[in-house]
Amino acid sequence: MDDMQALPDDDCFAIRQAARYVSQLYDRHMAQVGLTITQFSILRRIKRAAPMTMKQLADEMVMERTTLVRALQPLQRDGLLLSRSTEVKSRELALSLTEAGETKLAAARLRWHAAQEAFERRFGVERAASLRSELFAMTKA
Repeated sequence: MDDMQALPDDDCFAIRQAARYVSQLYDRHMAQVGLTITQFSILRRIKRAAPMTMKQLADEMVMERTTLVRALQPLQRDGLLLSRSTEVKSRELALSLTEAGETKLAAARLRWHAAQEAFERRFGVERAASLRSELFAMTKA
């Protein structure tokens, strides 16, 4: 028996495979308003805690800053986000939604609810709630 056959099931692969599947489901819904699920999550978090610094957003999203910058660029280009220097540190940027960003987020919420319902129909409402709880616990530890 080779070493690869002796390995237990791969938790990382299973989680990443499930994440890709779920992201694709949500992205199909978000495409109807011209966003990805990651962009929706960014807009939603900024709306909830605006103004929010890049560091705060990266920490909240559990993303590397360079990955976050790439995700923010189309949102800024499309006029959905405003970034200003903070009063405390001029090199630090504070992010907030523009009026167009608010409008886009409102439209995207409807698509997010549709994606959420589709996932919960397939996976089960209680199982989805339990899964969310476990996954959030993992990243908050």
